[in-house]
Amino acid sequence: MSEEINPFESLREQVDDAAAHLDVRPGTLERLKRPERVLETNLSVELDDGSIEMFRAYRSQFNGARGPYKGGIRYHPGVSRDEVKALSGWMAYKCAVVDIPYGGGKGGIVVDPDDYSEAELERLTRAFATELRPIIGENRDIPAPDVNTGRREMNWIKDTYETLENTTEPGVITGKAPESGGSAGRVEATGRSVMLTAREAFDYLEKEIEGATVAVQGYGNAGSIAAKLLEDRGASVVAVSDSSGAAYDPDGLDAQAVKERKDETGDVVDYDAPETLSNEELLTLDVDLLVPAALENAIDADLAADVRADVIVEAANGPLTPDADDVLTERDVSVFPDILANAGGVTVSYFEWVQNRQRFYWSEQRVNDELETVIVDAFDRLTTTFEDRDLPNFRTAAYVVAIDRVLRASEQGGVWP
Repeated sequence: MSEEINPFESLREQVDDAAAHLDVRPGTLERLKRPERVLETNLSVELDDGSIEMFRAYRSQFNGARGPYKGGIRYHPGVSRDEVKALSGWMAYKCAVVDIPYGGGKGGIVVDPDDYSEAELERLTRAFATELRPIIGENRDIPAPDVNTGRREMNWIKDTYETLENTTEPGVITGKAPESGGSAGRVEATGRSVMLTAREAFDYLEKEIEGATVAVQGYGNAGSIAAKLLEDRGASVVAVSDSSGAAYDPDGLDAQAVKERKDETGDVVDYDAPETLSNEELLTLDVDLLVPAALENAIDADLAADVRADVIVEAANGPLTPDADDVLTERDVSVFPDILANAGGVTVSYFEWVQNRQRFYWSEQRVNDELETVIVDAFDRLTTTFEDRDLPNFRTAAYVVAIDRVLRASEQGGVWP
């Protein structure tokens, strides 16, 4: 794993690679590689023992030409200014590749939530919501859950915003509990889009998903749901991992049982599997499908040389460095990028936003059907672009589609003097 790679530089390199296949003026290209604004703030929070602690927090807004900014809020010790800038850019292009009317946003607090009580986390979340209040809103910027956040935190942000604004505005945030205006199918959405992308990829490559061996690195929400849905389609999930290591059974694990064990103990290695592996060993297993579902930069160029999977579907944001992409392209490994594969979360967030604005709510079946249509249509556009333009890999194809859409919207809006 390469922790030294700057994710914002990775984003800029990916945009440059795709822009080489488009007619983009240099000044316009630079607009496509930088956020429009970044909020950096210090939050003062009273802890349970009465002491005061400071927390650094960020919110990046990246290109609003296609609509309000959209993106998650993560709580993690590794959150940084460049990380949220990169993630907001990936969100802008993710929304564009699946053609939903949003720009990109991302936020985060430098914190390990395991070190704090629920009451402390609530005070921290409400402090951040207060700082975000002037720049968010259902027509401005709509946050959502991300790493180490979920319905609970989104409900706190919604309540804080509505209280301070003296309004009812459920569309200010997505990923809420259904009782607070959340959408059916939202929790499963990211894992579902990973499964749909894998299904379409195997069909496109004329491979069988039934009986295919799968390794999943990162067994949180997206990874565990993707594993279960792939298992439901007949695939054999042979290895899964979290920060503790990997559980491995060449004859296939029970994806749901592993998740239940992890929920009980906190670690997948506590599951009774025949073997345990390191994360690096999982990433280099000889499997049909590899799903990196943890954090960015999980696979660098050195590790990519040892990857033996035939197909990679990215559930995490930015799990491959640009140099790793180059290695895997040279080795003819088919990589289906994050900005398509994990777009289920933002797509169903969009559905939630639409439902909030209409005050009319959909069934889970409708949500899943609409999501499948969006992902399949985006996949078809990606592969058509890949073939018609004779592009080097599917990531470049995805960015060509996305940048072209953002570029056209930006040009139509013009440059404000």
